[in-house]
Amino acid sequence: MNAPGPAFPASQPDQVFDWLDAEAARRAEAGLTRRLRPRGPSSDELDLAGNDYLGLARDKRVAGAAAAASLRWGAGSTGSRLVTGSTELHAELEHELARFCGAQAALVFSSGFTANLGAVTALSGAESAIVTDKYIHASLIEGCRLGRADVAAVAHGDPAAIAHALATRRKRRALVVTDSVFSVDGDLAPLPELSEACRAHGAALLVDDAHGFGVLGEGGRGAVHEAGLSGAPDVVTTITLSKALGAQGGAVLGPRRVIKHLVDTARSFIFDTGLAPGSAAAALAALGVLKEEPDLPGKVLTAAQGLANGLREAGFRVSTPYGAVVSVHAPSPDAAVTWAASCAEHGIRVGCFRPPSVPDGVSRLRLTAHAALAESDVERAVKVITEVAPRGARG
Repeated sequence: MNAPGPAFPASQPDQVFDWLDAEAARRAEAGLTRRLRPRGPSSDELDLAGNDYLGLARDKRVAGAAAAASLRWGAGSTGSRLVTGSTELHAELEHELARFCGAQAALVFSSGFTANLGAVTALSGAESAIVTDKYIHASLIEGCRLGRADVAAVAHGDPAAIAHALATRRKRRALVVTDSVFSVDGDLAPLPELSEACRAHGAALLVDDAHGFGVLGEGGRGAVHEAGLSGAPDVVTTITLSKALGAQGGAVLGPRRVIKHLVDTARSFIFDTGLAPGSAAAALAALGVLKEEPDLPGKVLTAAQGLANGLREAGFRVSTPYGAVVSVHAPSPDAAVTWAASCAEHGIRVGCFRPPSVPDGVSRLRLTAHAALAESDVERAVKVITEVAPRGARG
């Protein structure tokens, strides 16, 4: 007979969540309070915070496709993909994404987050080992937590550490998980070397190409394509449709048998309402624009390099941009918040990353370049960021 558990005193209904106040006070003391900042439909600010890398979110071809599809198909998909939520638009989008990226097949999810959750959990399990770069995106981390596998998070950008973890694992099946372009500093994973390590130790490779797709590779086909791994039988790629394509949703690309397995087993696909038809149509239209204007990715890279060079010359610690992301170290969480707010007051919107969002504990301004940035925009941004920089930001 089990012994009774500890007895807890009764409390009034309005006291049940009192513990939240203590947690909020601790976050405030650490400078980690967050708040929503609703924006209007238009702004005079120069946006270096959003992820609309190719400037397609407001493109009339893209927004018009979303509006037309919503009028034709309805505002929502009406159900999960396996019930009523799959439309001809979803099937066409999957076909076009796979063909563009050189994969056998694709599966569209309601977001990049759910795509990562579905891919990691469905391709792991209690009989698997997962080896990850320790700086992977939060959505991949949650997938690892839910995957019931043995998980080892190893040194950032270190193929030798990945290989060692694979060689010493206790489970036969193994999955290596990494971002392609890491979302905080914008550095690039050594995908060819990671693939070699996986093949030497019988593991699959899953790459989140959210920040590479639409920016890197031939015509924006992504970092996986650039590394020569598209269509490989042991590589799975996840992407988001909400960054370079300016729409909404996510997708998994890979071998047909992997995609079929996800349809049968990925809970974030099976039990989630399908992507809205308007979002699917917007992503399709944006992909069409990218095909017609393959010079757009190069414009993003040029703008990112201009921002990084200008800020580095001004004396800041700046990341090397391999994609659209440029980060600038701040001396503290509070300083980063104040710095970002001062930039906004001067018409420059930048991102502000602080712990626990940054795995190395360093607070940053995070800038995202986009294809429409003119040289004068870059110069203006560098000037403002420099003029309002807090003490200790340089060096």
